[in-house]
Amino acid sequence: MSEAAIQPGALAGIKVLDLSRVLAGPWSTQMLGDLGAEVIKVEQPGMGDDTRRWGPPFLPDGSRDSAYYLCTNRNKRSIAVNMADPEGAALIRKLAEDADIVVENFRVGGLAKYGLDYPSLSAIRPGLIYCSITGFGQTGPLKDNGGYDFLIQGMSGLMSVTGSADGGPTKVGIPISDLVTGLYATISILAALNHRNATGEGQHIDMALLDSQVALLANQASNFLNGGVIPRRMGNQHPNMVPYQDFSCADGDVLVATGNDKQFRSLCELLGRSDLASSQDYASVPLRSANRAALLAELARELAKWKSEDFIAAMRAHGVPGGRINDIPGVLSHPQIEARGMVHEIARKDGTPVSFLGFPGQLSATPASYRTAPPRSGEDTAAVLRERLGLDEEEITRLREAGIIAEEL
Repeated sequence: MSEAAIQPGALAGIKVLDLSRVLAGPWSTQMLGDLGAEVIKVEQPGMGDDTRRWGPPFLPDGSRDSAYYLCTNRNKRSIAVNMADPEGAALIRKLAEDADIVVENFRVGGLAKYGLDYPSLSAIRPGLIYCSITGFGQTGPLKDNGGYDFLIQGMSGLMSVTGSADGGPTKVGIPISDLVTGLYATISILAALNHRNATGEGQHIDMALLDSQVALLANQASNFLNGGVIPRRMGNQHPNMVPYQDFSCADGDVLVATGNDKQFRSLCELLGRSDLASSQDYASVPLRSANRAALLAELARELAKWKSEDFIAAMRAHGVPGGRINDIPGVLSHPQIEARGMVHEIARKDGTPVSFLGFPGQLSATPASYRTAPPRSGEDTAAVLRERLGLDEEEITRLREAGIIAEEL
């Protein structure tokens, strides 16, 4: 998208101070940036965001920034300020004076000693929306423990329902606990922003990885809470819907995802097995679930006779949801993903291209925009201090020489 074509986003004029690193916090602030907010990412001199070194692979531009870091830090300006130094903390507090949103993921109470906690910043900015992201939240017996995605996937019960029925607990192939926490953080921030628009009142948002992942248990938790059923690992099968899994055709695997009785009958029709559709053993969702072993054996024998592309085409013609199991290169080159404009490229200041996946919401009036590539650590330090705090070159040089700030690490 050219600079001239970029429209003001829904969050244009909103200022975000991003004190977070790794994934959950940066995932949230990147979304706010995509929707038009101005995001300033604060990093530690000499270190930067931990994920900058989470590789290989790395971007071949001399920065050695990892692909991991690049996925979650576009539409941000980076400043490197030593918050452990009183002068550095004072600079950050000064930036917070006109910030609308602060996002941080330090240990509980970790920012109080720098005067960067919610009570300190809300005192100078009463309308501030301050989102704290931790592993276990600000309260409870585990509040002082560190939380990481893998740990949360295990503790939350997610791994108990992920993996093959005869295998061990398995984590999801993406850092789902971090990502969903970032999503819930963004939702909460936008709700708080609407409340402030109505009342002028800011607030503190206490966001925990464990809470977020437990909330995502959804139907599996409801099966236990309301039905007394303890969910177990079922591989690619669904705990309630049958057939809803992968099958082997003669030349490869396909997915079949029937969600109702009509779709099941259509599947039986295309397979030439109307007898299955008319059987009282399989006439409804509960009956198919109760008799799944016998039904799946019948279906597996039928699908093994088909070539996968022919079967996928037949499912499409009969209105049966299903398709191929893509790998990452396969899905990113899929015509549907291309038509939806999900893959983008933007250049860093030195011209190095960065490819990324865009914001999935297609807003008709205020679409997401991609204005700047993920920055090098501290590359905007001097510019932000000049523009936002009015510091002159002499003062910036003094701060740089004292190690309080840094640029382009």
